[in-house]
Amino acid sequence: MEVWTIEVADGPRWNAASWRRAYGEGLVEAAVTHGAREWSWVVRDWGTLVEFVFADDESWLRFRRAPGVQAALDAAPDPENGLWVYNGPGGSSPVRVPRGPAPLRQSGAAPTPEPEPGPELWQQPVGMRAGLFQEQEPTVRAR
Repeated sequence: MEVWTIEVADGPRWNAASWRRAYGEGLVEAAVTHGAREWSWVVRDWGTLVEFVFADDESWLRFRRAPGVQAALDAAPDPENGLWVYNGPGGSSPVRVPRGPAPLRQSGAAPTPEPEPGPELWQQPVGMRAGLFQEQEPTVRAR
C-alpha cells in the first residue's frame, strides 16, 4: 500500500479551502474510481492537504492522469509555488520512527519520606492561629 499526498497552499487571490470546496469531491470520487482504499483531508493554517492510500503505483498513476484530477491540480490557488504532489505522508504528519525501549526502573530506589503532619490549625492556640505569638528564644538583659 502506498500513501500519496497532494498539498495545496493558499494563493494570492484565493485560498486552499475554496479550492477544496470546488474540487475536493471530484478528487475523492476519482481516487475511489481508480482504486484508492483510504483518503483523509488535513486543514492547516497555510492551506490544505489530502492523503490517498492506493494498493500500488499503477493505481496512483491512473488516478494522476485522469482529466478531472489534472484540472483540479491546474486550478490550485498557486499552481507554480503552492502545489506539491509526492509519495509519502503529508509534510505535517509525524515521522514514522519506532519507539525505543522504555527506561528501566532502578532497583533499590525508595520513595522520599513524607513530612510528619503537624497539628491542624484548629488544634493550635487562638493566639498562634492569629499570628500574635511567635516562638522566640528567651533574651537575657544586662542590668
